[in-house]
Amino acid sequence: MTEKEKKEYIEYIQGIRHSFKTNYYLESLKEIEKNETERPGYKPSLLLHVCCIVCACWPLEFLRNHFQVTILFNNSNIYPEEEYHKRFNEVKRYIHERYNDEIPIIELPYRQAEFIEKLRPRAADPEGWKRCFMCYEDRMGESYLYGEKNGFDYFTTVMTFSRQKNSQKINQIGASLQKRFSKTKYFFSDFKKADGAKKANELVQKYTIYRQDYCGCVYSYQEKLRKNQD
Repeated sequence: MTEKEKKEYIEYIQGIRHSFKTNYYLESLKEIEKNETERPGYKPSLLLHVCCIVCACWPLEFLRNHFQVTILFNNSNIYPEEEYHKRFNEVKRYIHERYNDEIPIIELPYRQAEFIEKLRPRAADPEGWKRCFMCYEDRMGESYLYGEKNGFDYFTTVMTFSRQKNSQKINQIGASLQKRFSKTKYFFSDFKKADGAKKANELVQKYTIYRQDYCGCVYSYQEKLRKNQD
């Protein structure tokens, strides 16, 4: 990074700690209440972008009470390919064991080399900075487009569950993407709130879910290897 970018990154980190934060968990509750008041007995359709079942197990419990949920696995960022299949197979196993395959799962094509090429200009970025924002927006945008084309009432992502990701930024990306589409609404969320992490951990233990030790992309994978060597 240039000195200017380093300064920008430091300001961003400081801003995370001290700036006003929207409570997107409360926003999600307000949207649910609005739906149930305006259309009692109706469950809107919701397309849920899932990156792994660790992040998705609790959001599914929360959302299933209020929406007809369909999972979309769209994660060309995951490296290596074996890891991609491992995470996707865990999603399918969990949906089979927990929900008897009642939640539909859609998989978009895995284009890992193409994805790395997109992120290459930001290869030197630290974890959680602009490279990651590009990654979020690319996967969310492609997933959102699928939701719009296929008539879903809502789209959202489980990525707001992760404590390693900035849920404020993810929701801001969602709000920006919503402006591109006329039919599908973005569902604001912060799935780690209200003991979401604790509830997820209980499900992870109960179903012996594979818990990965890096975010997913080749850069986070390389960072994991470096830490393991220290």
